[in-house]
This record gives sequence, structure tokens and C-alpha cells, in this order.
Amino acid sequence: MHGPDLTLLTDFYQLTMMQGYYDLNSEDQIVVFDLFYRINPHGSSFAIAAGLEQAIQYIDNIKFTKEDITYLRKQNIFKDDFLEYLKTFKFTGDIYSVPEGTVIFPGEPILKVVAPLCEAQLIETALLNIINHQSLIATKAARVKWAAEDDIVLEFGLRRAQGPDAGNLGARAAVIGGCGATSNVLAAKMFDIPAKGTHAHSWVMSFPDELTSFRKYAELYPMNCLLLVDTYDTLKSGVPNAIKVFNELKEKGIKPDFYGVRLDSGDLSYLSKKARIMLDEAGFEDAVISASSDLDEYLIRDLKLQGAKITLWGVGTNLITSKGNPSFGGVYKLSAKYNGEKFIPKMKISENPEKITNPGNKKIIRIYNKRSNKIKADLITLNHEQVDETKPLVLFDPKDTWKHSTLQPGTYYTRELLVPIFINGKCVYDIPTTFKVKEYCDKELSTLWPESRRLINPQNVFVDLSQELYDLKQSMIKQYKIKQPI
Repeated sequence: MHGPDLTLLTDFYQLTMMQGYYDLNSEDQIVVFDLFYRINPHGSSFAIAAGLEQAIQYIDNIKFTKEDITYLRKQNIFKDDFLEYLKTFKFTGDIYSVPEGTVIFPGEPILKVVAPLCEAQLIETALLNIINHQSLIATKAARVKWAAEDDIVLEFGLRRAQGPDAGNLGARAAVIGGCGATSNVLAAKMFDIPAKGTHAHSWVMSFPDELTSFRKYAELYPMNCLLLVDTYDTLKSGVPNAIKVFNELKEKGIKPDFYGVRLDSGDLSYLSKKARIMLDEAGFEDAVISASSDLDEYLIRDLKLQGAKITLWGVGTNLITSKGNPSFGGVYKLSAKYNGEKFIPKMKISENPEKITNPGNKKIIRIYNKRSNKIKADLITLNHEQVDETKPLVLFDPKDTWKHSTLQPGTYYTRELLVPIFINGKCVYDIPTTFKVKEYCDKELSTLWPESRRLINPQNVFVDLSQELYDLKQSMIKQYKIKQPI
């Protein structure tokens, strides 16, 4: 992401379509594309939007270089006049998006592009690549942090990530979703997030004995001394040797800011309980017990239920690779074309009902319970629609329309989620730091009901359509079906 130019980070058919639009003189036709997803990852009831900062960087730097043009010419498919057009190509449209860290739900346009057709078409693949990956990892991290409750979670996955970009951007997304720091030094530098780590088994094995290795580590890092105790025998060797070193620090009058032991194998629940007793009996009640070893949200939850005495969790492979759900199903669909006076809605019809898209130029209105400040529902509306909070608001399920509820004035309040990112090709959005995004995400997660945060079989949050949008969608389906030959 921070190396080569990404203009050609696109699918080949985007360029062939662009040439077709150019030949038809429709390259400047203003259109609306929606980026959304259909199914929550990991069996969750929600996802976390992430990747907007990198999407902005990508849009800001789109430019076909001489080398790009030469490469495309060699494909023997692109015409000279189209290649000339690409030489001065830049993004000139508008983009609206939910802020990074926002809690999102299926079917919502979490990012909306309003731009000339060729411009909107080119950026599809890269936007999906960037946002799908980080949203996936941020969502996984939010689940892991939920399982860990008030404990600190660290991202430890670089060595198992699918390449450097996945490691760096995955670490960023993991922090947004709930991790407190990363082991990835480059990511920490790039995104101004804390870098954390202690030592490996190789450190212990490189010394004549375990105690010597612990003493040397404590000598080097007396104020931040977390010792890995499972290289040989956790309870007979590792923890006792750690206690000896902590006593030696104490005798020297050194009070570490942070100290304790790390477990990386074995029965973490049993070992942590035994280690806690040993540390407490030695007078080190404030010593931390940390754990790693193929952790995920389910194992952390089970360990917590079993009373494990772990308060610091290092989560690596299963987080950075999103084990169990390797991809985020974001898609990018045309929803409207501007005819010079108004937006004409467009819609994809499918034999699979879940793939039928919502037409028109739209926005998302989030509805909150006024007493609890929890999310009541999201309402997808056409862009011109407004919700009058002084009036009753009727919500209904767009699939099972008989399911409906009426919110009375004074019991709810609303917020529009899409905010301007680019206007006329210029970025108008102040990009927050990664930790600011994390803080915002923490607040967003607090607006979910606990029932919607369950790891298994959570209560889904309602995503409804306004009556006007629902009627438009049904009328377009009917018109399409009438036009088709039998």
C-alpha cells in the first residue's frame, strides 16, 4: 500500500468496460455505485467498517504513468484514443462513506460513489480489496475483544499473515476493532500504534539455563519484565525461576511498571490458576499472567468461563488470517444514473432473492433508542428523504412486511451515517489517527445490545427500507418481470 502505484490494482474487465464506455461517449455519464456486503462474517450480527484511510490514499493517487500506458498498449486490445484519455485520467467525483470504525449491517451502502462512469468503474476492485480485508479483520478483533471482556488483547499475527500488506493493514484493522497494541513494528510506526512484545523460547534456549536467561532479560528490561515460562516445565521450572528473578528485582529496590509471566502452551486454564497461586503466595499479586497459543474468541471465552487467571491475551494466527471466515463479502453495484435532471434508479434482478439490489441514490439513517442509546434499527432511504423525529416512525421488515413496529416521538433519535469523503475529486474528510478510530469504534460497539454481540446465534439488528424505497424496488421488479418474454 505504501510502495508501488496502485492505479493498475484493478480487474482487467474494468479497463475493457471503460474503453467501451469511452467508445460510446458515455465515460462522463454520472452514476451512483454502492459498496455493501450481504452476510455478516463469523456468524456475527454486525461488522466493523475499516480501510477508509487507505481507500482515500488510493483515490488521491490514481494516475496512469507512462509505464502503465506502455504496458496496456502491449495488450493489443486498447485503442490509441482511449490510451490518450487515460494519460490525463483522475478521479473527479464524490464519495460518501460511513466513518471508519462504524458498526455496519448487511445490505447497507457503507460507501457510495457518485462519479463519471469510467471513474466509478475503475475504482471498484481496489476499493473492495482495501475495505473487505480490513473490515474482516476489524470485525474478528471486535469479537475477540468482546470475549476477553476488560482484559487487554494484543495482535501477534505478522508471521502468519498472507504477506506484508496483510500483516501491516491487518494489524491496523485489529487495533481499530479492539486490540491495544501489535507486535508488528512496521505497522506500529506506520499507524502510530503501540508496539509490544517480550522474548521467544529461543532467548531462553540460547543461555545455559532458564534462570540465567530470565536474569539477563530482567537486567536489560527491569521496568517491563514479562517472562516466557513454558520452554521446559511451566510449573516446576518456569514460574519458580520467574519468581526468583522478581524477588531479586525487589531486593534491588526495583518496582517494575509491568511484569509477569507468559504462557504459550499446555492447558492454559489449569496452568494460569496454578501460576496465580504461586505468584500470589510469593507476594506478587500484581504480576500479570499473559497467554498466547492459537487463541481465538471461542477459546478465550471458554477459558474465561473456566476461571483462567489470564488478563493479557496475545492473539495471532486466528486473528490476522480471520480463521473460519477467510473473506468479507463486500460487493459494488450500480444503483442509479443521472439523466441531467434526476437520478434514474438501477437495479440488479436475480433468481437469488438476497442478490436483488436496492435501487436509487440512497443513504442510511440509524435509529437509536433514546433511553438506552442502543441501536433500534437502520433505515435505508432514498437520498431526499428525511425522518421527522417529532412524528411516529413506522418500521417494517422488507422481507416479511407484516412484521412492523411504530416508534413514538420522544422514544428515538436518528443519525445519518454517510459523510462526505470526496467532493469534486477533492478529499474533504479529516482523517483521524488509528487510535482515534479505535476510540470511535469502542463507542460504536457500545451501542449494540448485548444480545447482538453473542458469539453464537446473536440477535440480528433490523435493517429496514423506507416505504418509498420499498415501493420503488417492488415496482421495478414488477416492471422487469412484465418485460421479460415467457
